[in-house]
Amino acid sequence: MKIGQQLAMTPQLQQAIKLLQLSTLELQTEIQQALESNPMLEVQEEGEDNPDKENAKMRSDNEKEAKESESKSENTDDGFDGMDDLDDLSSSVEINDATPDIPNELPVDSAWEDIYEPAYGSGSMQSGEENQRDFTEYTSAGTGNLQDHLLEQLRLRSLSEPDQVIAATVVNCIDDNGYLEDDIEEILEAVNGNYEDPEDFCKVEEIEAMLRLIQQLDPIGCGSRDTRECMLIQLHEMDQSPHIDVCKQLIGDHLQMLAARDFTKIKRQLKINDAQLQQSIQTIQSLTPRPGSQVVSNKPQYIVPDVFVKKIKGVWRVELNPDIAPRLAVNSMYAGLVKRADKSDDNNYMRNQLQEARWFIKSLQSRNETLLRVGTAIVERQRGFLEYGDEAMRPLVLRDIAEHLELHESTISRVTTQKYIHTPRGIFEFKYFFSSHVSTSDGGECSATAIRAMIRKFIAKEDPGKPLSDSKIASTLVASGIQVARRTVAKYRESMSIPPSNERKRLN
Repeated sequence: MKIGQQLAMTPQLQQAIKLLQLSTLELQTEIQQALESNPMLEVQEEGEDNPDKENAKMRSDNEKEAKESESKSENTDDGFDGMDDLDDLSSSVEINDATPDIPNELPVDSAWEDIYEPAYGSGSMQSGEENQRDFTEYTSAGTGNLQDHLLEQLRLRSLSEPDQVIAATVVNCIDDNGYLEDDIEEILEAVNGNYEDPEDFCKVEEIEAMLRLIQQLDPIGCGSRDTRECMLIQLHEMDQSPHIDVCKQLIGDHLQMLAARDFTKIKRQLKINDAQLQQSIQTIQSLTPRPGSQVVSNKPQYIVPDVFVKKIKGVWRVELNPDIAPRLAVNSMYAGLVKRADKSDDNNYMRNQLQEARWFIKSLQSRNETLLRVGTAIVERQRGFLEYGDEAMRPLVLRDIAEHLELHESTISRVTTQKYIHTPRGIFEFKYFFSSHVSTSDGGECSATAIRAMIRKFIAKEDPGKPLSDSKIASTLVASGIQVARRTVAKYRESMSIPPSNERKRLN
């Protein structure tokens, strides 16, 4: 025998943790599934009053007494304090400010009671068409099919039946970017697999002829085997001139030097000047390296912020987004059917569904309360970023927020993953505000985000003909008092997808 302690994960706690780590779109899906599976949950329409008050008048006194007794009994079992009857379940619940320890003079104010009621309660929201939209409207799907687009053009060519088989096989081997995925030999084998008589087999020349035909279809270049071939096909369709000939030479013979921006060697070998080289580069940049993307288009996946940060009369206010979830409540009609002394299967089912509905609503409330608290704590510490930009970002780690809010670090990690905050400077993921620190010469600290902003600013102001090297940027930062090595600058530069100095070189 031994004495020990362990954490018991109740179903309610498991559900609260699950909802806490869901993104906005995942939360909407979870809510929709809960509405479909639990008859006790319902969505209150815009401007709809609490229906429980009217239904309560229509119930008999005996039903009301049984309902109140059952509610009190269940509240004692599942830990929901402060709810005396089932009518209160479908009304809005106000949560006090989640950060009561913050003094009033701080320029950060979170107004949970101002924005919580429109999310789940019976209070009215702002009027307007934007509040009439369905909460699942943020999902979108791609449209367009490159293969069908190409086959439709081939049907207008009056091809023979064998050519139609070849064309369909080749088109099916083209990916959404417009490139041929399989070799000619593999396509030939696939085409000949449709025939039993060797006399009907097609030849490699027929496959290549059909491929050249497809490459001339709209969009030009589909069916290319690499980027070089794709751009040469597009140049071939342009009006031929000495300038286009230079472009073809650049792509056909000097593409590697062009990628390395070895302009001096290119000019010497092609015997052209700066103006001709600049014109050729502009023409090449106007080509489409992925022609299939012109047909296969995906609707943009818009980020829906979970929290809004606004500056009102000099005070930064943190508010939840009321549009990320519908207003949920317990269906009062079904809740009134639950009887206290009835032990039948139907009554037990209704009682269990009622309890799950109440847990789900409570878990949503807990999720939003935690989200608001974390957002408020972040804004408190990053007011400099809101006022002055990335260079004023302070070093911040998850432990700092966890200690301030007296929460576990894993909880902060769940809250800040795939959650977004809308600020006057743009929409950022919560994790964007957390970064490591670098020591300064005066003993202070500078966040990695601020250093990245400085590197980006230095590169934006550099001479395109003589871009700054990582060593030069590091020495500039050291002169500013920030102790940073060249390899650290290279790491931060690569994290921002900024190419090295030799690839940033431009013609003057």
